[in-house]
Amino acid sequence: MKTTARSIPLAPAALAAALLAAFVVLFAPLSASAHDALIASSPAADGTVETLPGEITLTFSEKLITGEGATEVVVTDAAGASVTDGPATVDGAIVTQPLAAEGDAGVYHVIWKIVSSDGHPTSGEFSFTVTTSTVTAPTATPTATASTTPSETPEAVATQAPQDAVEGADPVGFWVLGIVGVLVVAAVVIVLLSRRGNRPPAGSDSPSER
Repeated sequence: MKTTARSIPLAPAALAAALLAAFVVLFAPLSASAHDALIASSPAADGTVETLPGEITLTFSEKLITGEGATEVVVTDAAGASVTDGPATVDGAIVTQPLAAEGDAGVYHVIWKIVSSDGHPTSGEFSFTVTTSTVTAPTATPTATASTTPSETPEAVATQAPQDAVEGADPVGFWVLGIVGVLVVAAVVIVLLSRRGNRPPAGSDSPSER
């Protein structure tokens, strides 16, 4: 008695293989990318705010794993300077990062890194725009002008006054006074000598006694 092998139709087998391949292609990336995702932020990604807020919040799809170095948020201004003020805090699925009290207008860049609830690290980035600067302009300090001179002390004035008087005196007047003084002294000497020459010698008799 002959037995014949029952053949399986090729069309159903090919269809089953195609469905299996489609399942692998569609659902395998979903399972691999099941890490926690950023679902909201304040300020919003690509959004615009009037001034730099005091903090930025990030909301994720699941509760995050906390620990030293697990969560990091860096916010920089248009010049690349950091405006973060202290470490970020985690409350369940919400991350809060304090920011500086003042900030210039411009585009701000946010880079975040977290550890998902499945233990895998995840990171991302986005930007937002600030329209009005809150940076306080420095106050100008008064400077001394070139014409300002230091005040003179009484000692300096007292020392300078006699010197100015001497420098302003007339040299001709000094010469005249010197000559007059010499003439006066000479006249006094002549008078004294003439009186001494007219005095009679000692021991001679006066005319009345002769």
